[in-house]
Amino acid sequence: MGKPNSKKAKKKRTFKQFLKSKDINVSAKTYFVDAMGGMAQGLFASLLVGTILSTLAKYIGMIDSPVFTSIAHFIGQAGSLASAITGAAIGVGVAAALKAPMLVMACAAAVGYFANGYPGSAGQCGFYFLEKPYTAGPLGVFIAVIFAVEFGKMVSKETKVDILVTPLVTLGVGYLIAYLTCPPIAIAMNWLGEFINSATQLHPFAMGIVISVVVGIILTLPISSAAICASIGIAGIAGGAALAGCCAQMVGFAVASYRENKWGGIVSQGLGTSMLQMPNIVTHPQIWIPATLAAAITGPLATMVFKLECNGVSAGMGTCGLVGPIGCFSAMTESGTLTPMAWVGMAVICVIAPAVLSLVFSEIMRKAGWIKEGYMKLPN
Repeated sequence: MGKPNSKKAKKKRTFKQFLKSKDINVSAKTYFVDAMGGMAQGLFASLLVGTILSTLAKYIGMIDSPVFTSIAHFIGQAGSLASAITGAAIGVGVAAALKAPMLVMACAAAVGYFANGYPGSAGQCGFYFLEKPYTAGPLGVFIAVIFAVEFGKMVSKETKVDILVTPLVTLGVGYLIAYLTCPPIAIAMNWLGEFINSATQLHPFAMGIVISVVVGIILTLPISSAAICASIGIAGIAGGAALAGCCAQMVGFAVASYRENKWGGIVSQGLGTSMLQMPNIVTHPQIWIPATLAAAITGPLATMVFKLECNGVSAGMGTCGLVGPIGCFSAMTESGTLTPMAWVGMAVICVIAPAVLSLVFSEIMRKAGWIKEGYMKLPN
């Protein structure tokens, strides 16, 4: 009875060693932290920058001059192309995060491009009938590319005809997963986005709090709030609430931790990411309270008082590189709601209110002894 068990154990160890030799680590951190980080990088390098360039081109083009018209055309073209290769950029970002070989990474770009636009049309698609031209977007890319890359890594350099086998396996697995998963993902994400956007219109106060707090927390966690907002297609005042929550976390931590981190902390957190505080949050979770309370207040202010709007990936970026405010400006310009009140709202919601509220809450907690000196100190 002992021999069969020992043989099974040996086989199990051998397979684990094989996975390790291929840099395949099946874990929540690998896929929900590392891979999602790569996904966020891909989104930023394509869709996000493309949106910023397209917006910039639009306003440069308003200047009545042949020179500025040519410049606007060039910038707008660059922005459109950057947005068009979003799926490929996410594919490369995820593949890089998973330490894929070069050939597998190149195939991941093709898989990502395919999955991002699939199914893309109404009618029969696999096992599903689509009433509208849905696409799975970033989430569909994320899932298809993970499977494609991991299977591609398994066969990479295992045969003498690697140049044929690796692309065939990587592309075949990626396309198959996209074919099976993208239609239901597209339907589910579209439904979820419509539900959130509609619910926020009907209940702006309650949904303003929920969206602001939840998306803000996701932003600080080591997962991509931008990718999630893009996947569900968050828009309108729901996107404004998401923007408020993200800004509350970033600006809130930057200001609340000023005495520990000075101006370096203001820049790295306020224009970078509040994710830098995660090691401190794990040790002292109470330091998350000031920024989260600020988000619970600024969320309904954004939806009910200032009626700020923001769409997609920009809503999940906060003040990172000022992408969130720029996205808000762009969305409200397109909808024709960019009033002087909206300008005031962007300043209040994105910077002033989270800074003041987080500072007040953190000082109260410091005086009560709940937050002590050094709790929010960033590593050098």
